[in-house]
Amino acid sequence: MPGYIYPGKTWLDDEGKSIHAHGGSIMNVNGKYYWYGENKEKTVPGSGIWHWGVRCYSSIDLCSWHDEGLILPPDTENPDSPIHPSQCMDRPHILFCEKTGKYVMWIKIMGKDGIQRMAVFISSSLLSGYEMLRYYRPLDMSSGDFDLVKDSSGKAYIYFERVHTDMICAELSDDYTDINGTYSVHFPNGQPPFVREAPAFFKKDDKMYLFTSGTTGYFPNPSEVACADDYHGPWKVLGDPHVDMPGKDSYCSQITSVFHVPGTKLYIALADRWLTDLPENMPDVRRVFECWFDPKGSRPVAPEDDPNNYTEQNTSKATYVWLPVEFENGIPVLHWYDKWSPVDFM
Repeated sequence: MPGYIYPGKTWLDDEGKSIHAHGGSIMNVNGKYYWYGENKEKTVPGSGIWHWGVRCYSSIDLCSWHDEGLILPPDTENPDSPIHPSQCMDRPHILFCEKTGKYVMWIKIMGKDGIQRMAVFISSSLLSGYEMLRYYRPLDMSSGDFDLVKDSSGKAYIYFERVHTDMICAELSDDYTDINGTYSVHFPNGQPPFVREAPAFFKKDDKMYLFTSGTTGYFPNPSEVACADDYHGPWKVLGDPHVDMPGKDSYCSQITSVFHVPGTKLYIALADRWLTDLPENMPDVRRVFECWFDPKGSRPVAPEDDPNNYTEQNTSKATYVWLPVEFENGIPVLHWYDKWSPVDFM
């Protein structure tokens, strides 16, 4: 019997516990799938806890998952540590470097000082033993949401939001632990909510694709997909891939990564539904965020328009919206399914 994925529903592991792998990605290692991400189990309003480390799950069918535990535990002793639970740690991404035999994990940290940096860890094992190598601003830039990419030759890249400015594509060093200095700039937009964040890269045939979202915090907004012939672009915007709800809220989710199931035609867009209690008639958050970030204060936000009035932002209850990437007239689209089985799209 095939297993099923239920977008937007609470997802339980094989022991009946809620899965916590947010802002996550999947790796295939020796035929087994490993899904890792932010552990939000303790992130309840008023707790002062943003994360409780990076947690990983394993599966053989992408539907039923076994908890492998914390692969990067939080540092509960040092408040200044980039992985202290009070630090805003987001979106871990891992690459395996064949040259060094090491797993390399990058994570985004929104520091208490207001500066956004990257922390880089290495380990000989996917599931444990990560040691921090550096904590810095890549290219001396304030770095936001990001994705790591490795091509068939082993060359690697990072796409990251230069905070509230544009998107950077930078080439990684041969050991994937730093940037070699070569980079390009894309999607200049100037200010939230129009700045592109949450880049999720994938390649199909000879085309590069990049899903991104607008900049509205945990509140959902319309996604955008772009394509290019090279990692450094130029990128052509194709529009909103959420064709069953265009121009609204991306099925109330934010895409975090795209996983290509090896040996198949299936690409899965992994997304988080960060806020699970938003009303269907909530106002357009892009308008509100545009006012918040307008230096001239052109239009004050009315209390009934403030999205913070609609939720307590309890991300410990966040769910997942995984959908197959389908192609229509050469454009990646994401149709809504109440349930779907990966085997039907392979």
